Amino acid sequence: MSVLSAPYMHDEAAAFAHVEAMLWADGPVCGHCGVVDRAYRLEGVRTKPSKKNPEGKERHGLWKCRECRKQFTVRKGTIFEESHLPLHLWLQAIHLMVSSKKGISSHQLHRVLGITYKSAWFLTHRIRECMREGALAPFGGNGGTVEVDETFIGKEPGVVKAKNARGYAHKMKMLTLVDRETKRAKSIVVDDLKKDTLVPILRENIAAEAVIYTDEAKQYHKLADDFAGHDFTRHSSGEYVKLEAPEVHTNTVEGFYSIFKRGMKGWPAPIGWSGFSLSA
Repeated sequence: MSVLSAPYMHDEAAAFAHVEAMLWADGPVCGHCGVVDRAYRLEGVRTKPSKKNPEGKERHGLWKCRECRKQFTVRKGTIFEESHLPLHLWLQAIHLMVSSKKGISSHQLHRVLGITYKSAWFLTHRIRECMREGALAPFGGNGGTVEVDETFIGKEPGVVKAKNARGYAHKMKMLTLVDRETKRAKSIVVDDLKKDTLVPILRENIAAEAVIYTDEAKQYHKLADDFAGHDFTRHSSGEYVKLEAPEVHTNTVEGFYSIFKRGMKGWPAPIGWSGFSLSA
């Protein structure tokens, strides 16, 4: 049976029971005072009547703490907090985002779940923030290998592309680091691709003992002065793997871009990179 056919993916009460079983192994935890297993369930509580719900909506998963006397649900203190979307739709969105490597756009999610684009955008950003790891630096610790490359995507805010114009001046510039050992990636939006812009970012995020592989871009020519080693391939000459040293290539980061851009453009198949960070 498909995971999407499970009761907790379609029934709100079952969704709350499923999340409670995962987060509250030792009993309900009050989201206000933190006391464990000192709460009782409130049954039959409904929201105030409205035009959309004249009798009010049933409040599933509602508990009341015996210590602080406050009400709470399992949403408290999680990415589900302060959201009016049904919990079972949250679970569907999470499954779609982590079940495939190619990503899913907010537009695709809003079509699949039957919610507004604004709600889908809110969902995807909260879920991605939850998956993000904070301790991404330094890459290449203990003499590891880091691939570095840059790409262009989307459009720079406020920049209008002239008709029939060529080049990438109107696009956003993005620098990406991929640590081969830890399999983590970090992407940073940059103002330009000049050496004075990129090299300080590399120094801040990559350990000095790391070995770095890039393409032949001139801004990387003297990286060996800052790191344990640096080598490159000449893409302009059709060299994507160095024949005399097969470990020298940037194919890993190129693959990352392939997956990343499919997710941004909304191509089929849903996300799941641990350690991905996009920062300005």
